[in-house]
Amino acid sequence: MSTCSVSKGCFVFKPSTKKRRLSDKTAHDFRCTSNDSEDTELRFVTCQSLWNQIKSETEQIQENLNKQLLDNLVSFLSRSHSEFQEKTTDWTCRMKFREIPTAALVLGVNVTDHDLTFRGLSDVLQDNITPYVALLEAKDCPGIKNLMQKLMGQLMKCDIDVDSLEDEDSVQVSQNRIRCSMPSLISWYDSVTKKTNSETPSKKRNSSSRHWQSPPVVVIFKDMESFTTKVLQDFIVISSEHIHELPLVLIFGIATSPMIIHRLLPHSVSSLLCIELFQSLSCKEHLSTIIDKLLLTSRFPFKLGEKVLQVLINIFLYHDFSVQNFIKGFQLCIVEHFYSQPLSVLCCHLADIKKRVYSLSHDQCENIRRLPSFRRYVEKQESGKQIELLTNDSFLKEETEKLLGDLHVYHENYVRILRCLHVFTSSLPKYPLGKQIRELHCACLENRVWETEEYESSLQLARMLNKTDLVTMLQQCVEILMSSSGREFDRAVEKLKEFLTQFQNLEAEASQERDVSVSPQKELQKKTDLYHLQKTLLELKESRRSKKLTKFEMLRFEVVDYIDSLVRRYLAPADERALHEIVYFNGAAVLRGHLNAAPRTALHTALNSPHWYLKNQALRCDGGGISNKAPDICIVYKLHLECGRLINLVDWLEAFSTVVMAAEEPNADAASSDQVDDVIHARFIRAVSELELLGFIKPSKQKTDHVARLTWGGC
Repeated sequence: MSTCSVSKGCFVFKPSTKKRRLSDKTAHDFRCTSNDSEDTELRFVTCQSLWNQIKSETEQIQENLNKQLLDNLVSFLSRSHSEFQEKTTDWTCRMKFREIPTAALVLGVNVTDHDLTFRGLSDVLQDNITPYVALLEAKDCPGIKNLMQKLMGQLMKCDIDVDSLEDEDSVQVSQNRIRCSMPSLISWYDSVTKKTNSETPSKKRNSSSRHWQSPPVVVIFKDMESFTTKVLQDFIVISSEHIHELPLVLIFGIATSPMIIHRLLPHSVSSLLCIELFQSLSCKEHLSTIIDKLLLTSRFPFKLGEKVLQVLINIFLYHDFSVQNFIKGFQLCIVEHFYSQPLSVLCCHLADIKKRVYSLSHDQCENIRRLPSFRRYVEKQESGKQIELLTNDSFLKEETEKLLGDLHVYHENYVRILRCLHVFTSSLPKYPLGKQIRELHCACLENRVWETEEYESSLQLARMLNKTDLVTMLQQCVEILMSSSGREFDRAVEKLKEFLTQFQNLEAEASQERDVSVSPQKELQKKTDLYHLQKTLLELKESRRSKKLTKFEMLRFEVVDYIDSLVRRYLAPADERALHEIVYFNGAAVLRGHLNAAPRTALHTALNSPHWYLKNQALRCDGGGISNKAPDICIVYKLHLECGRLINLVDWLEAFSTVVMAAEEPNADAASSDQVDDVIHARFIRAVSELELLGFIKPSKQKTDHVARLTWGGC
């Protein structure tokens, strides 16, 4: 590419903006649609209602997944607290060795999901066990003094009566005046527990009946790896000295490995802890459950396309392992779909489809006719029906209702057969189609799965399964298909049950065939000389070639072929269905632009084209010019793009002054000119400092009046 410039320099050429402005074009189309469409409010309400349902379902799933972990922690606290109250032998031994009950909670590297787990744990503890729960983070506890202040601040707020604002003020005052130390904490705890025990029965029953008597003080270290060793050591040593006076329980949130406790703490300190290990559910299993409950179901009409789902899964696997971020990405897909798709008003439950279809306007009918999947559907119809679909809105609405109903039935059947196929593929030794059902789902969405090499490999491996595995798989498939509400799979269930009956009748015949197959082996063992041995081996090889399949092998082939026929019938890709664009979001490029940050590109766009973000067309300059109305840092940035490795500050200042003074009057007195020069000089220094802060330039050691350029190439 050639350039027109008097000076020699390095130039930045921006790539085509067609791809970058895809999301902006989509948003503009939606704004135009919103101005002309009366269903905008309905689309917003539908989107909001759908997300509320999905959010509620997600919270319920996460609560169920964490229930076992929380129950185990509550049981651990119960044992520790009961020993403290009863002063049992175990607790006496702990007092002697000054051991603190400690739960090591291994949550995994998905740190962004830990907050949700800790909030749930804190709520369970405060509702059922103790009101005295403190959540500590390393950023708030750089020293032991800060830790004690944070700890006592959170614990004292737990004792506030919500009906009395005066008590809250007194607690705040006492907290500010009190000395944050362990003896102060013990005296506060004693006074609070005595006050609770001396309350009237009715008041006590209303305020703390759900809590234990003398409830424990639970301290949760949310990110143990981030705490400094000295802070942890000091707190544990101090706490162990007073464990006989204060029922303290520690919970360590660990992201890596339990061995981090022994790496951070010396043996003299870790021996003061009575540690019990707790392991949370794997984040991959958590994600599989979320996908299974949200996507592989017909409860929610909204679906993700294969590329969009793959983007979300790749971000999960290769970036943060965060289920919460996956759910946020899923929410973004919902919003973007309803924002950019004018026909998303039809992305609703089956009961509402008829009402919404017959309320479509003529413009919305034209939008349906413009859908690529609908065009392919029209091309397959007879000429008379084609004319009706393209000209008659009433006929189009009837056909749309039928197609959307068929799409709903397709989803129900798809999920059932997908689960049946997963029963077979997940039991194979090499997992050609993946072990997780989400991998199989992506393969089915991408193309016709039965045309792939992985599917052929799976069939070959399935034809070598033993009888026990086959019977178990068939029983699971029968249970899956029988859970269907309709009668679509009645015939398939009967066929699978017939296979099970045939397998049960093969046992006696199989034993006889084993006896027959042993005779050539016995004859082979009798031959000792080389000639007869070679002859017998050749005969055995020929007999195996011409050997007929046993009844079990024939039945096994029949079973696999029948499963293959179900796959070919029900697992066709969704993009082959008419009107799939209404319920499927396929904007992978838009989603990737939202989720995959490109800070250098965004920074270059902001500095080189400030009108893009400021929405001010007066700052726009075509042909590579520089507007004097642009911010100073934008002017300085554009000028630095024309320079080489070293930039002369004097020349840079003169060029900046020329651009800024372009709109000034040429006839100005000397005094005002000097004042303007000082202002421009100050503006230039500030802009250059900001550019250095952003990392585009740095001071040069070769020449004091030059700076070195750090960035090259286009964005």
